[in-house]
Amino acid sequence: MASVSYHISSLLEKMTSTDKDFRFMATNDLMMELQKDSIKLDEDSEKKVVKMLLKLLEDKNGEVQNLAVKCLGPLVGKVKEYQVETIVDTLCTNMLSDKEQLRDISSIGLKTVISELPPAATGSTMTANVCKKITAQLTGAISKQEDVSVQLEALDILSDMLSRLGGTLYSFHSSILTCLLPQLTSPRLAVRKRAIIALGHLVLTCSGNIFSELTEHLLAELKRNESTSTTRTYIQCVAGISRQAGHRIGEHLEKIIPLIVQYCNVDDDELREYCFQAFESFVRRCPKEMDPHISSVMGLCLKYITFDPNYNYDNEEEEEEMMETENGEDEEQESDDEYSDDDDISWKVRRAAAKCLEAIVSSRHDLLQDFYRTLSPALISRFKEREENVKADIFNAYISLLKQTLPTQSWLHSSDASGKDDVPLTMLQNQVPNIIKALHKQLKEKSIKSRQGCFSLLTELASVLPGCLADHIPALIPGIVFSLADKSSSSNMRIDTLSFLHVLLCNHQPEVFHPHVKALLPSVVTCIGDPFYKITSEALLVTQQLVKVIRPLDKPCTFDAKPYVKDLFPGTLKRLKAADIDQEVKERAISCMGQIIYNLGDHLSTDLQPTLKIFLERLKNEITRLTTVKALTLIASSPLKIDLRPILGEGLPILASFLRKNQRALKLSTLNALDILVKNYSDSLKPAMIEAVLTELPVLITENDMHVSQVTIMFLTTLAKVYPSCISKISGSVLAEIFQLVHSPLLQGGALNAIIDFFQALVLTKTAAMGYPELVKQLTGPVYSSGSAGASLTLHKQAYHSIAKCVAALSSACPKEAPATVNQFVQDVKSPKSSPAVQVLAFLFLAEVGRTTNLSAQRELRAVILEAFSSPSEEVKSAASYALGNVSVGNLKEYLPFMLKEIGSQPKRQYLLLHSLKEVISCSPADSLTPYVEDIWALLFKHCECTEEGTRNVVAECLGKLTLVNPAELLPRLRKQLSAGSPHARSTVVTAIKFTITDQPQPIDALLKGCIDDFLQTLQDPDLNVRRVALALFNSAAHNKPSLIRDLLSTVLPSLYNETKVRRELIREVEMGPFKHTVDDGLDVRKAAFECMYTLLESCLDRLDIYDYLNHVEDGLKDHYDIRVKAGSVKQEFEKQDELKRSAMRAVAALLTIPEVEKSPAMAEFSSQIRSSPEMASLFESIQKDSASLPTSESMDMS
Repeated sequence: MASVSYHISSLLEKMTSTDKDFRFMATNDLMMELQKDSIKLDEDSEKKVVKMLLKLLEDKNGEVQNLAVKCLGPLVGKVKEYQVETIVDTLCTNMLSDKEQLRDISSIGLKTVISELPPAATGSTMTANVCKKITAQLTGAISKQEDVSVQLEALDILSDMLSRLGGTLYSFHSSILTCLLPQLTSPRLAVRKRAIIALGHLVLTCSGNIFSELTEHLLAELKRNESTSTTRTYIQCVAGISRQAGHRIGEHLEKIIPLIVQYCNVDDDELREYCFQAFESFVRRCPKEMDPHISSVMGLCLKYITFDPNYNYDNEEEEEEMMETENGEDEEQESDDEYSDDDDISWKVRRAAAKCLEAIVSSRHDLLQDFYRTLSPALISRFKEREENVKADIFNAYISLLKQTLPTQSWLHSSDASGKDDVPLTMLQNQVPNIIKALHKQLKEKSIKSRQGCFSLLTELASVLPGCLADHIPALIPGIVFSLADKSSSSNMRIDTLSFLHVLLCNHQPEVFHPHVKALLPSVVTCIGDPFYKITSEALLVTQQLVKVIRPLDKPCTFDAKPYVKDLFPGTLKRLKAADIDQEVKERAISCMGQIIYNLGDHLSTDLQPTLKIFLERLKNEITRLTTVKALTLIASSPLKIDLRPILGEGLPILASFLRKNQRALKLSTLNALDILVKNYSDSLKPAMIEAVLTELPVLITENDMHVSQVTIMFLTTLAKVYPSCISKISGSVLAEIFQLVHSPLLQGGALNAIIDFFQALVLTKTAAMGYPELVKQLTGPVYSSGSAGASLTLHKQAYHSIAKCVAALSSACPKEAPATVNQFVQDVKSPKSSPAVQVLAFLFLAEVGRTTNLSAQRELRAVILEAFSSPSEEVKSAASYALGNVSVGNLKEYLPFMLKEIGSQPKRQYLLLHSLKEVISCSPADSLTPYVEDIWALLFKHCECTEEGTRNVVAECLGKLTLVNPAELLPRLRKQLSAGSPHARSTVVTAIKFTITDQPQPIDALLKGCIDDFLQTLQDPDLNVRRVALALFNSAAHNKPSLIRDLLSTVLPSLYNETKVRRELIREVEMGPFKHTVDDGLDVRKAAFECMYTLLESCLDRLDIYDYLNHVEDGLKDHYDIRVKAGSVKQEFEKQDELKRSAMRAVAALLTIPEVEKSPAMAEFSSQIRSSPEMASLFESIQKDSASLPTSESMDMS
């Protein structure tokens, strides 16, 4: 401690030196000290440091002053509160001084201090006290209006404080308002502007009363309309407030809009510009309240977007022709004298109108068709705008319109009724010729900005409507070539042109470009040689696409590509050889050359081998190896049968070594490459090469990475087919890993199918060591050795399914061996000595085989299965039920009537038999079930009122899946049942509908869309349980097929929000011995409601009123603050409560990903509420982590 204070006092001494360098260095050292976290100052040092720094603020040397100000920041956190107050007092007094320099430096000082104050949430009182001090002084300085520059600084600092610590100044809000409002009429425009900014920050945190006071004042002043200049200011202020706290101004819009509309018609360009800016912020911030006014605002925008009183567009057509004949320079010069453009600001009005249109387009997806009727032609006609800045905004508005039209490319909407979404696209298709007509001449204009605008608009157009420009290619090519070859083009201009060209080539048929290749190629090839790496890399992408266009290999093509090879190849080769270029260029050169060899390899003659040698070099380089592996995969799959022998000898061992590398993408690409090579080049590979690869494979088969395992096993399958002899040599080590994988609980889906294919290929190689009996023995071994009859299952349930599937696959590959295996398993089931594990495996195997083959030869099978229904082991029972269902699929005639009879007559076995029935309905093809539908339906309806919820769920699933067999007839029957029957029957019917919704398109979709609202009416059902299953149905629809419910949201949401409320009447007290304990029966329903809200965020965000939505999320979080679970309460309740909180939190986490959400006061208060409670905060963090890790796992599954 002593040493610190000693060190500091020596610094302070140097600061009093007469030499400015000493003072500078000492202050710099002090700053370094203050920035250390460890430093602690005693009271005396604090006083001295503060006093010294304040004195240095008035130093004669500017650099010393600047450093002293910088020291204040770190100092604030290190000294006691009263010292901070001293600093602030001094700075505020200095702000009022006569010396300008001191004023400036003090205002910087105050800003520094404010930015360093701890936020109010940390609970320190310092911030509040310091802010009060500053505020009082600032409002005083602002109100005095003596010196404008003091006022400006003070307003600036006040805005800073309000934006960072608005909530802390709560008590001052009304005095701040009183001080700011008069400034809006200040003679100095700069003062007005800063006052508007400060008001914008004030409305973020002020109370409702203050907000109303402010809006009342603004409205009154707008009505008074004292002078145009003040009216302008007030309109700017309204726009500013709406930008900062838009939703709050919503309720006043009814009064505000008519006034602003009225001012649009006053002949004052600046005023009009501000009116449109206000409209724009209303449209973006209060979409709901603006709804009734959209059409009038749009009308005004369309009127004023053409507002150009001083320019005549009518004679444009003739003028253009004249300009083309003579150079047209002379006439422009004459016109300059008559009228100068400098005082014409009408372009600002047009620009504001265009921006406002952009806001309307991007926020009102529902009006698309109207936009294409009225707005699109109007915008297209304005592409001729003469003012660059305005033109850019008109382009932006149109691009925004195109983006709104882009069909949503996700599985969620793929099943939507196609009719509705196509209308805008058809309308757009009809307007394409006009767009091109308006743009194609501009592609050759001098102005780079407008050319870039054209290209970005065309790029968007080509992506939204692939193929739409096919007829217009001749009009576009000259513009493209011009921009690529033009010496004056900036590099960005070329990059934009190339990227448009790339999109164009990707989205159109090759034939349309063939006539233009001659014109296009030279300029693209020149760009490959451009010194700027970004242009080169774009040009290589385009070239890669061009190669596919010149010679498409997937269809017959008459175009002769040979003459162009000499242009394409050398340019790309030069880039491929260069070692000292940008990484991205290297990679794209490799990909591009790969494409050239794939499509044009037969035209390269002697150049081919040297080029392949370069690929070999690139394989050896760590940076380029992945791209090269992908390029080689492409080349190896070429239908031109490129001769790769010269590089295989050296290349294959390199590829084999990549399988050891710790880079997942590299392993996967290498396996793909090897697979293609083995398939297409089997005659050129020597067994020794193959064996080098084989030794690397066993390690790759592991449950830690299922996808790599799957690709490895697929490669092994290829090997087993192409080189059966090699496989036998390593079968031991590979098979050991594969058996391990089959017994893993994680195996499913793609990897399991790959293993099944591999086993089938392996058995067919007929190698002795790995024949049918041996493989079956290895697969089933662990189950048989698992111990006595009493032991439970040793492997995981999933492993039994995997083993059964593999053995069944082997049987189907060796039909001779199959009957013996089936017999063996039937005997196993009968034998009293068999352990439950063996019985489970046997039943699953019989299920797999029985599904595809008729097992009627096994006479005793049925009796054996039914006997197992009374087995003591639950696992055996469910396996037997599964087997009965699947065996019935292979032999409906014999088994199904029997099963239906049993369900009716055997109440004890009913649940298991229903499960079997579910298997039958799920796995049988629709036409084979048709004769039995009526019987099954009648039987199921007998059981839909069963009191046992588990049974009801199975009945519901059977009903739902059965409905899919004949939706036109059965769906109306389900609908009838809604009005009949008990609550149990209703809940069964609603759940049945849930099972008819799948994420794939189905014939039932159109019918469902018509009647799903009847089923969703049950959200208002008096019975709690029915409401819960209705929510589950709604959630399933929102998740799997949003198109079903999108248009019903307006009627469904109120019922949904209703379920998020706590119902006091559902909370009851239960006495448990000496303790009382509350049970809330409504918890599950509330949880289901929040899950639905979460799903809607993902699938129907555009149809939600976010503020309304947020209120309910907020209530959901308060829900559990209040229910302080009583002291003796049971832990389960806690966990349920936590689940509910998690559901609500997930919805919040999703909302917080919306940009700028933290500006909303509701959200800000809400996040601080979450953060202030430690348990909430940790819960929230864990949810955020969960959601952050989600996308990666999803993308893995996709692969």
